[in-house]
Parts: sequence; structure tokens; C-alpha cells
Amino acid sequence: MRAERQGRRRRRAGKGSVWDDLAKRRSRPRIAARIVGVVVMLFLSAGVAFSIAYWLTGGLLDRIDRQWTPYWTQLITALIGMLIMMLSAVVIGLVTGPKQRAVWGEIIDALRRIAKGDFNVTLDKERRMDGQWGDFVQTINHMAQELKQMEQLRQEFISNVSHEIGSPLTSIRGFAHALQNESLTPEERKHYLSIIETESMRLSKLSDNLLKLTSLESAHQPFEPRAYRLDTQLRNIVLACEPQWLEKELELSLEMSPVTVEADEEMLSQVWINLIVNAVKFSNIGGSLTVTLAQNGDGAIVEVSDTGCGISEEDQQRIFERFFKGDKSRTRTAGGSGLGLSIASKIVELHGGDIGVRSHLDEGATFTVRLPLKARGSGAAASGEDRL
Repeated sequence: MRAERQGRRRRRAGKGSVWDDLAKRRSRPRIAARIVGVVVMLFLSAGVAFSIAYWLTGGLLDRIDRQWTPYWTQLITALIGMLIMMLSAVVIGLVTGPKQRAVWGEIIDALRRIAKGDFNVTLDKERRMDGQWGDFVQTINHMAQELKQMEQLRQEFISNVSHEIGSPLTSIRGFAHALQNESLTPEERKHYLSIIETESMRLSKLSDNLLKLTSLESAHQPFEPRAYRLDTQLRNIVLACEPQWLEKELELSLEMSPVTVEADEEMLSQVWINLIVNAVKFSNIGGSLTVTLAQNGDGAIVEVSDTGCGISEEDQQRIFERFFKGDKSRTRTAGGSGLGLSIASKIVELHGGDIGVRSHLDEGATFTVRLPLKARGSGAAASGEDRL
């Protein structure tokens, strides 16, 4: 459901060696304790078995009423003791064997169901043994849960893509059919063609954003950080967006300190374009647009604020999800596929930073990006223009 969720998984995977070392250190005392426990149980079992054998041997020799040498006495005692231990092992195996076979049967059945795509598998850990058995069962349950979530994400992704593609295709098909009417005036024909062109561009943008988001998540494209002035980049992007904010008659405010960062300049330009174009798009005519940049210790903080329709608290929890759009009555006319902020979030995460939003309905929104002065990630560039 969330593109950033996969980013968090990748960051955890990057720390895998550290967690593996920590797990090994924690497991060593447990292994040592198990070895000591097994040795103690063996000694206790042997002591009990040979004590019983000694008692039986003594009773047997007394009934035979014959003097045996110490050698034969000890040999008979050892043989009886070993026989008792073997019989005890057989009895324990007969008692616990069916239970273990049942456990293994359930585990194998669960793994077969998972292999066939059925992830609704939950093994009852309370019925299993503690220790490694419990860890094994818990691992299977965790694996099934993760695979189930991935399947749900896949299904939701397919559904969202189908919906986003289906809408412009329906529009294109409808207006293409309408163009076959020979009675259309030149003005009507031109209007229909412009709609078809707009919907085609929408499909093209959707395709590009999907490809870029996929590249970011798979980290196939190179990550090329270099040192540059972030304040200069932000000013250039604001100037590039001048036609949009002039059309909305927005009051522009720039508050920037000189900050040099080590990052992929092309990647971050997509973040600033997405945020600034969003701010312009959702601002009211005659509103204001504010872009600030400040350095805080070893990091840079960028804020992009607008005075538009704002974002509800519920929508703020999902604003960076792929294809998520908030209040449809507010966003339908603005267009967009809901991928812009997902792409921005992914790029920021790949740089080792974070992105957040503060907003109230009808009071505008402020997006805050925190970046380290030196990049700590890898990834690929992406672009997009849509907040919701």
C-alpha cells in the first residue's frame, strides 16, 4: 500500500549485517545454555538408569545365590543400565513421535500452501515446543504475513493502475468515436482533438512516473552525488515555475541561507519541482507561496508552504502512498495520478533524509524536507507533479 514502506524495508536490509551480528551474539549464550542442559540431562538419566541397574543386579545376584567377581558384577550392571536407557529412549520416542510428526506435517502443509500462493497460514505457536521450534513456527508465520501484505500491495497496485489507465482510455475512445460525426463544426472537432491530446499526455505522464518509481525502488539507475549549492538550485526551480505562480497571482517569498549539499542534483530537482508545482496548483488565486532553506547542524531543512485548500489529518497519514488522492471533489479537476509525492518521498529517503507535511483544511499546507549535507543513499531520479 505504501511505496515508502518498501523504502523502509530496503534501509533495514542495508543494516542486515549489523542485526545478524547482534543476533549471533545473543544466540551464543542460548546455544551454550542448551548444550549444558543436554549434558546435565544425560548425566542425570545415566545416573538414574545405572542406579536402577545396580539395584536390579544386586537383587538378581542375591536370588541366584552365587558369588560373582566384581568384573562380572559391573559388566552386568552396565549392560542392564544401557538396556534401561535404550528402552527409555524407545518409550519417549513412541510417546513424542506422533506429536513431532504432526507438527512437521502441519509445517510442511503450511509451506506447500504458501508455495501455491495461499498466504492465509497461521501456525499455533502455543501448541509447539519452546526454543528453536517456537522460533521456527514464528518465522513461518511472519513470512506468511509479509507475503500476504506483498500480495495485497500487488493487487492494489494493479487495481490502481487499471483505474488510472482506464479513465483516459475511455475518454479517448469516446471522443474519437464522436469525431466520426461528419456534422461536427471545426470548433467542436478542434475541442475534441485537444481533449484527446490532453488525455494522451496524461497517459504518457503516468507511464513515465511508473517507470521512474519502479527504477527508484529497484535502485537500477545510478546515484551520482556531488557537492553543489542547494539555495541556487531552489531559486532556479522557482524561476522555472514562474509562469504557473504568476498565472495564480501568488505572492512569492524566498528565505534561503547559503547551503552546500552533497547529493544527486538531478534527483532532488524532481523533489522541488513536485513540491513547488503542487503548492501552486492547490493555492487559491492571490494567495502566497513560501520557500525556505536553512542549515541545522549537519543537515538542511527545506520548507514549501502554500495558502491553498489544505489536507485533512486523515489524508496526511497516506499522502505519500502511490496513487493516493485525498478529497476527490478537491483533486479531480486538478488532474494527476497521485504518484508525484511518492516519487519525492522515495528520492528523499534514498538520500538518507525524510519528508513530512503539516496542514489544516482551508489553511494551506507546509511540506518539510530534511536532508543530510552528505548523501547516504543510492537510487535514481524521478519526476511528477501531483500532490493528491
